[in-house]
Amino acid sequence: MMKFSSVLLGAFFALNASASVVAIIDSGVDYKHKDFVNSMWINANEIPDNNRDEDGNGYQDDIYGWNFAKQNNQIIDYKYLGTFSEDPYKYFEVQGRMFWGQTTEEDKKWLASKRGDEKFMKEMGIFGNFVHGTHVAGIAIKDTGSKILGVKLIPTEVGAYVKYYNSVLSKMESKGKKPSSSFKFKMVKALLEKLAVQQMTMMEEIGAYVAGHKSIVANGSFGTGFEQAKSIVEQFYKKGTDEEKSQLAMHFMNALIKAGEEKFVGAAPNTLFVFAAGNEGMDNDQFPTSPANIRADNSITVAATMGRDQLAVFSCYGATKVDVAAPGVTILSSIPGDEYLRVSGTSQAAPYVANVAARVRNTNPKLSPKNAKAIIMGTVDFKDFLKGKVITEGVVNPKRAVRAAELSRDMNVVEAIKQARSEVSDMRAPKINYMVPQWAKGFVFPLPNMFR
Repeated sequence: MMKFSSVLLGAFFALNASASVVAIIDSGVDYKHKDFVNSMWINANEIPDNNRDEDGNGYQDDIYGWNFAKQNNQIIDYKYLGTFSEDPYKYFEVQGRMFWGQTTEEDKKWLASKRGDEKFMKEMGIFGNFVHGTHVAGIAIKDTGSKILGVKLIPTEVGAYVKYYNSVLSKMESKGKKPSSSFKFKMVKALLEKLAVQQMTMMEEIGAYVAGHKSIVANGSFGTGFEQAKSIVEQFYKKGTDEEKSQLAMHFMNALIKAGEEKFVGAAPNTLFVFAAGNEGMDNDQFPTSPANIRADNSITVAATMGRDQLAVFSCYGATKVDVAAPGVTILSSIPGDEYLRVSGTSQAAPYVANVAARVRNTNPKLSPKNAKAIIMGTVDFKDFLKGKVITEGVVNPKRAVRAAELSRDMNVVEAIKQARSEVSDMRAPKINYMVPQWAKGFVFPLPNMFR
């Protein structure tokens, strides 16, 4: 019996080892979910729960991935299962009806009351963070044959920097010195630079971890938007003018993006990173989002559409900073506890593209991230509503992209894209009469943020 079990286990590990890996850099993945039973990456070089690091990579017992938030192997915290009220579930149901113009007056009143309910908003923050990574994983992995590598992202405590900043000012004042406004501005600027570099140095570790496990694709549905950056600046610089705060926020975002290009995606050159554009409905060309604004051969940034006929009202965009668009409204996917939920956001559009990227690279494993990106961008369905909004002016076409990957086995990528465009038609979707109110933009939460 033991021999038979060993043979089966060996065969399972061999199958797991041969499958490609898609990293989900997010808030955690429910590796016990019924949809993921055969889809989790499993570290065959580690013996579970023996408190040793058999593969010597510095991550003890990293069986399904690693929790960088707490520096352990628990890629999700199951203590939250069953702790939520019905309100978060109802919120997403009502939000979905709102996007398709089906809300009642009662729905609108309920939403408005909940947005001002501090207790509810706190629960939504916890609930959103708990389900987010599993929801993203379900979209990214579906029908790809790839395995999920769970990478839980490190949250950042901004408070430590606030205390440091205040302590420096207190010491100066205790010596009878009154810091000038220009000194405070320069000091905050230096602190923000330090914070950006520190965070991306940490992200470099995540990039190296993803590369170490040979991930062909990594999905990043997280980020810091310009308005979030301003709120971080506010922590340090409460009495500054709005113009000064905007200058500091822009400096912080640019420092994050520069460090991200050098440290984060640069640590995994053989991985194609897929980033969500952001949910603030802003132009990323003018108001940067990180890591979405990273420009690299091995990164691609995704805006969200309603179906395939309209840019989602909440989606960020950018004629030079956002590459493609993909469906991101009321997307059904898995959440912890063998459940499912419809959620909207560029967080859902990004894994749609990560899924296509995995299929493309699985179809032709010789494709580099740069060439896989070129195929995805070169095979989109062109849309008038995306002119001036994304670089390709189009929505990703999975079937055409995979066909181009097949053709690229025997011809160069440019010719493969050209032939795939002639062979595969644009995707057709039923025309829907959209009735989305502009106020709907505020009812999609920002991307999960490292700095919260």
